[in-house]
Amino acid sequence: MRLANALAALRRNRGLSQADAGDAIGMTSQAWGLYEAGRRPGLFRPDVQDRMTGALGLTREALLTAAGQGPAAGGGNPGVESPGRPFEGAGPTGMRRLRIDDDRLAPWALTGVIVEYAPGRWPRAAQGCVVETDDGQTLVRLYDSGDTEAVVLRGAAGLDSVERLPRARLRGLHAIVARIEP
Repeated sequence: MRLANALAALRRNRGLSQADAGDAIGMTSQAWGLYEAGRRPGLFRPDVQDRMTGALGLTREALLTAAGQGPAAGGGNPGVESPGRPFEGAGPTGMRRLRIDDDRLAPWALTGVIVEYAPGRWPRAAQGCVVETDDGQTLVRLYDSGDTEAVVLRGAAGLDSVERLPRARLRGLHAIVARIEP
């Protein structure tokens, strides 16, 4: 939320409406507003930060500094990583991270990509998910659908493969909310 709030503050400081800022990069005012409200994922990505701050005539570093993450704010190296946050395990917001160790989900995610997931949040159709099974496995898949008996997942042997996992085998199914490229 800090990035979203910082983006809104920078836009207001430049005297621009959401419509003006959005027009500068071919985006609707509603889409711009979703970023500022923190309701549209992607503001953590450097390319999105560059595009949106460019519409304001600023740099990504200005956004990160305004959000308290840039070097001028004492946040160290400007970027998308969260200093001091553990790689795996619960972060300060309850999110967890996991590294993908194979290319089964290509092109959605390749080896080395880190996924951040929200424990307890059920995924939407075609959204990435982390599956914990009754035999202790932790799997990264794309959620397809579910019924009272099973969930349907993609990615066991590539995105074209479909697997039906009985709900009785699920210990947890969690929505992936971010992919962090290496």
